[in-house]
Amino acid sequence: MDLFFLRIAPVLSLLALAYMVLVLGRYLVYWAGSADALRRGRTLPPGDADALQWHLVVPCRDEQAVIGATVAELRWAAPQAHLWVVDDASEDRTGEIVAAAAERDPMVHLVRRTRPDARIGKGAALNAAYRAVSAWLPAGADRSRVVLGVIDADGRLEPGALGHVANAEAMGRPDTAAVQIGVVMRNADDREPMPSRGRAVNAAARALVRMQDVEFLAANTAMQLLRRRTGSVGLGGNGQFVRLSALDALAEDGRPWPQRGLIEDYESSLELRLAGHRLTHVPEARVSQEALVSGRRFLTQRTRWSQGTLQCLRHLPRVLRSPHYGVHGKAEVLYTCLQPVVAVALVVLTPLTLGISLATETFYPEDSAAFWSRFGLLMLAAFVVGALPMALWGLGYRKREYPDRSWATGLAWGLALWLYTYHLFLVAPRAAWREARGRTGWAKTRRNAELTVVGAPTALEN
Repeated sequence: MDLFFLRIAPVLSLLALAYMVLVLGRYLVYWAGSADALRRGRTLPPGDADALQWHLVVPCRDEQAVIGATVAELRWAAPQAHLWVVDDASEDRTGEIVAAAAERDPMVHLVRRTRPDARIGKGAALNAAYRAVSAWLPAGADRSRVVLGVIDADGRLEPGALGHVANAEAMGRPDTAAVQIGVVMRNADDREPMPSRGRAVNAAARALVRMQDVEFLAANTAMQLLRRRTGSVGLGGNGQFVRLSALDALAEDGRPWPQRGLIEDYESSLELRLAGHRLTHVPEARVSQEALVSGRRFLTQRTRWSQGTLQCLRHLPRVLRSPHYGVHGKAEVLYTCLQPVVAVALVVLTPLTLGISLATETFYPEDSAAFWSRFGLLMLAAFVVGALPMALWGLGYRKREYPDRSWATGLAWGLALWLYTYHLFLVAPRAAWREARGRTGWAKTRRNAELTVVGAPTALEN
């Protein structure tokens, strides 16, 4: 025991400290690049949306609570676009609602899926839409002018969004295969997100909703603009637009999207880039969605995202060998895909380090005092430096989105975002455990409007 504490424990503590400092440095470099990309980002005028043919795809599974309003809103915001709603064997009235809309409006199309091929993942539903659109197009159609947009079942496109997607640096360029637009939380200013609950629950729900909005409009937008520089833009599940000819190049048996991946959106962006296609981000165009108000549903969603990111690790050898990714692009993909791994390592190291420190403090107080005198200020500085970038995201978010709010409010949002990011240390170990056990079932995140569970429980809720 004496040998452990005198020789081994200090070494382990120093190694853990060095790892944490390395992780912090890695994060700060990424944050600095993202902040600079956001600051220098230039706004481009919209392009000619009529030069392209638009098809919006809405994958649905038990979405009767929201799908009627979504169809109506999308037809209003993008009247020139065909709307393809994929009913993934819903057990509610989703199919009936869409079928009725399709009877009234020839621009609305219903794609029905049935078991056993249905309810196996969003990628499979998107592939069904790809095949349906391909079959609907006339022979000889110019597929390079056809663009498929993926919209969540609760998604709302801002009017004029398609023009921005068609700008001169996006789909206005023939070599652009895919575009991701900005995402905003529609209920960010809802004062009572959970009407049937008390004040404390609603305060917590408001904070959760606000943090999702800050995350997407500040941190994620900056990240995508950095990726635009490095050539590694990632597509999301809501607001991605892909040229049909690019999907053709990936299609294997009519399946351009990954069938089984938990984040088929990001995986498809990797595949497109590995095939040599250009992707970009257009923050001027936005799609809104509802932020989750339930902490349980939020953690379920983020566990799926984290597990899907772990699944993307299998692409890293190809990315590192690819001539289509530059050095900075490869580094950015590494940073993204290793996020859950880094989080799991920190979850293991933190209690180990604290345990060693506590035991050393108890049995060898002089050695403990010497260690803290050397490294205590460094650890405190690392703690403060880790919070500072998040505070700046909050201030930037206030400046761009809520200029009428006070700087103190922006600072409070930023500090809350810093605490919010710690959810990764909850979901990453859970995701790793699920992946290790082979639990890869796709989980649908239920909508805020759903008061009861429709159909069988989702995989992550079992």
